[in-house]
Amino acid sequence: MLFEYSVVTLTRRELLKTFLGAPLALAACERSAPRAFPEGEIVGANWQLGHVLREGRTFEVAADKWQRVRVAIVGAGVAGLAAAWQLKRKGMNDFVVLELEKEAGGTSRSGEGSPVGYPWGAHYLPVPFRENTELIELLDEMSLAEGRSGEGDLIIKEQYLCREPEERVFFKGRWYPGLYLHVGESEADKRELAAFEEKMNAWVNWRDSRGRRAFVVPAALGSDDAEVAELDRISFGEWLRREGFTSERLFWYCDYACRDDYGLKLEETSAWAGLFYFCSRVRKSGEESQPFITFPEGNGRFVRHMAERVRENLRPSHAVVSIVPGDGGAEVICLADGELRGFRCDKVIFASPVFTAPFVIRGFSEDRPFDASAFHSNSWFVANLHMKDRPRPRFARDFPLAWDNVLYESPSLGYVNATHQKGIDYGPAVWTYYYPMCHEADGRTKLFNYDWRELAEVALTDIGRAHPEIRELTTRIDIMRWGHAMISPRTGFIWGGERQKATQPYRNIHFAHTDLSGIALFEEAFFHGLRAAAEVSRM
Repeated sequence: MLFEYSVVTLTRRELLKTFLGAPLALAACERSAPRAFPEGEIVGANWQLGHVLREGRTFEVAADKWQRVRVAIVGAGVAGLAAAWQLKRKGMNDFVVLELEKEAGGTSRSGEGSPVGYPWGAHYLPVPFRENTELIELLDEMSLAEGRSGEGDLIIKEQYLCREPEERVFFKGRWYPGLYLHVGESEADKRELAAFEEKMNAWVNWRDSRGRRAFVVPAALGSDDAEVAELDRISFGEWLRREGFTSERLFWYCDYACRDDYGLKLEETSAWAGLFYFCSRVRKSGEESQPFITFPEGNGRFVRHMAERVRENLRPSHAVVSIVPGDGGAEVICLADGELRGFRCDKVIFASPVFTAPFVIRGFSEDRPFDASAFHSNSWFVANLHMKDRPRPRFARDFPLAWDNVLYESPSLGYVNATHQKGIDYGPAVWTYYYPMCHEADGRTKLFNYDWRELAEVALTDIGRAHPEIRELTTRIDIMRWGHAMISPRTGFIWGGERQKATQPYRNIHFAHTDLSGIALFEEAFFHGLRAAAEVSRM
């Protein structure tokens, strides 16, 4: 990230009011100050590099620090790893993958702990449709598949599919099944939910003149018909109102979907993206969405597999500070182990967030192929709570602990139980708490103004509304601040034109990132990595 931050000091009440709202802050502070507080630290992303990039320095690499390779891949997130994985499969080995951090994976990285590993970001992958052949090849390579159905659909081994119960929601002191809150719903709420589902089914069935779906994963295979593109002109909230919906529960449900997948509120999210969330992973109208493949460590399992396949090509802790494109190739300069190193290559796959391109690629701003400032990202913080035991149910009739546990009255997304998939239902656990900074103006700057203890206080207080004993049970809480966690599909961005321009090569540089889809999904990053690999393979 390319900004300066300074830590501010707030009272506990001010802090909780900022993140969780005045009512909870008041209630929490009326109780005696909590005595138990676990250990922990801020971990993860190296944001200090932004200062170096922002200064626009020139870099001189010693003659003996240059290396010649055919392809340099900048970034070892899912897109960069997918590109490397594909090049290796196609028999090309003359490439390097340059990664800023000590570990590959980007927002799909994971941590190791006891009794299980845990995610630091993305934590599931829906079973792909049979048409997504290359992603299925990855899953086959990982031995996750059991076979194919009579129609040719992929069958995943049961132990890798999300275990029941999958979801629950906490509302006014009780836990209920699912994400949509049915308890206490009115007849009008029921009618609106049914009408909403009918609208979604209609879009699932929709096809353009070429037989393409309106919404599908990867998004590049979907329709660009005017009827579909027009949805990007309004917000998802406006679309709901135009369709006559007024149910508070339905609006909450759709707002949660936007916060969950996009880190945006309902009124900020493109209607195209809102409908994509509900329609893109449903094979036929009336069917459920594709089941989830998940592991305790989330998508870190996929990252580790691809990284292992290209281990000899992977260069962690190599911060790319300059790319100088030329007529016959490009020069890529890195900071590694306190010294400058250079790679002369024929092609570059730029698999880093698109907004960084003007800061790294020399000459980009003077002859820009697209407007990188149009690519807005959002900020999150993720907390992993290591617990010596899990809370006991407060009421015998409460719905039991699930994989995904949502707090209805919270601006957070709640927590994922990393131990759930292993069937470990008693004893120590790891819970992963997610908080998107979409409720605050200038959320990125504010996020980096808070230190570890303040963010840990937010997570513990928020979870404490459902589990009052959480502080006594938590032995450690580590936090990762994602300044640019994911691309924001705001109104007008998906079909605004800049995203489409960025998929085109620029002076021997090929862009590959989930940003290019406008939605931050594993499948989208994987698709763009493979697309870029195919482009450079044809050179």
